[in-house]
Amino acid sequence: MLLAINLNNTNVKFTLFDGDDVLAEWRQQTSANRTADEHAVWLFQLLQISGFDPKAVTDAMIATVVPQALFNLRRLCQGYFDCDPLVLGEDEVDTGIEINATPPVGADRICNTVGAGVLFPGQPAVVVDFGTATTFDVVDEAGNYCGGVIAPGINLSLEALHSATALLPRIVVARPEKIIGTNTVDCMHSGVFWGYVGLIEGIVNRIKNEFGKPMKIVSTGGLAPVFEGATDVIEANVPDITMRGLREIYRRSRGV
Repeated sequence: MLLAINLNNTNVKFTLFDGDDVLAEWRQQTSANRTADEHAVWLFQLLQISGFDPKAVTDAMIATVVPQALFNLRRLCQGYFDCDPLVLGEDEVDTGIEINATPPVGADRICNTVGAGVLFPGQPAVVVDFGTATTFDVVDEAGNYCGGVIAPGINLSLEALHSATALLPRIVVARPEKIIGTNTVDCMHSGVFWGYVGLIEGIVNRIKNEFGKPMKIVSTGGLAPVFEGATDVIEANVPDITMRGLREIYRRSRGV
């Protein structure tokens, strides 16, 4: 079995694959200081609770946008799963795609691109990833990365709104019942939620006009479900597109 690890600025996601089948997924808050032993205590318990023998993990693949965390993730794989992980970005890793942008390009964005190419072969796509940042990854019909857009993530915007003002409270993102708010919190919810819907629609439509071809528009990321049904420009939410991309990169690199 393959343990795929994708470490982003907010969360690290562990996905257990058997071939193409996703057996289990777990999330942990990102900490660059978490040791390999701490990862192992947490992960081994979840594996065993879910009925999996940790010894069944034979391979590992890592993608991370937090370089300081890589050392301990590598030690986790070597010390507890007895395997040397492949790491996206290192020489022996073959993504199988052209990256038509000035490096560096985030590991998660490369995984999104490969995942879109696998799930929607022959079709240009945009992957809207609602993470710490909100990213728009443009994929051509050959599955290559064509660039994209990076905007502040919605939680970053909420925190900035609270931190930079004297009286506005800290809130969580939620879809308001009405656009016109009648109290401070409702006004904030409306501005943030519908402001992001406007951002999504505006950027996607501009990408489509510039690209000049029909495109598949999908979302992913932890906050993507919040926006389901709020806009017609996103056709589907694909929660595992990043991890399936990482799985495919492992396959291309190992020749399996």
